[in-house]
Amino acid sequence: MKRAVTPGTFDPITYGHLDVITRASQLMDEVIVAVAASSGKSPLFTLEERAELARQATRHLPNVRVEPFEGLLVDFARQQEAQVLVKGLRAITDFEYEFQMAALNYQLATELETIFIMSPPQYMYLSSSIVRELASLGSSVDPFVPPHVARALESKFANR
Repeated sequence: MKRAVTPGTFDPITYGHLDVITRASQLMDEVIVAVAASSGKSPLFTLEERAELARQATRHLPNVRVEPFEGLLVDFARQQEAQVLVKGLRAITDFEYEFQMAALNYQLATELETIFIMSPPQYMYLSSSIVRELASLGSSVDPFVPPHVARALESKFANR
C-alpha cells in the first residue's frame, strides 16, 4: 500500500490545498494530511481548529485522513509508515524553498520520496496568508475556501 503524507500549516485550508490533496488521493492508496503545529508562524487558528477544518474539507475523500503533528515531518511520516511526501508547488517562488526542504528531508530519511504536484493556474496565486488578509479586511473569501472555512474566518475576525 502506498501511503503519502501531505504536510502544511493549513491556516486555513484553501481550495489550492484541496486540489493538491485530491490529486494525491488519486495517485496513492492513502493520503494523510499532516497539519503542522507551526507555532513559530503564530497561526490564526489553533492546531485542533486547523485539523478540524481540514477534516471537514476532505471528508468526501475516502482514502484521506487528517492528523495534527508537532516536530519533524520525517519523524511523523515514519510513524505513519508513509513512503511518499506530497507537496504542492504554486510558482517558481515555491520551488527554491521546497527544493531545499526535499533535499534536507532526503538526508534525514532516504526511504521517503518527495513528489511535487503543480497547482493549476487558478490556484497559483492562492495562499492561506492572502486568504487571512482578505478576511481580516472584511472581504469575501468564498472563491478561495470551502464555505465552512469562510464561516470560521468570519467568526475569528468578528471576535477581534
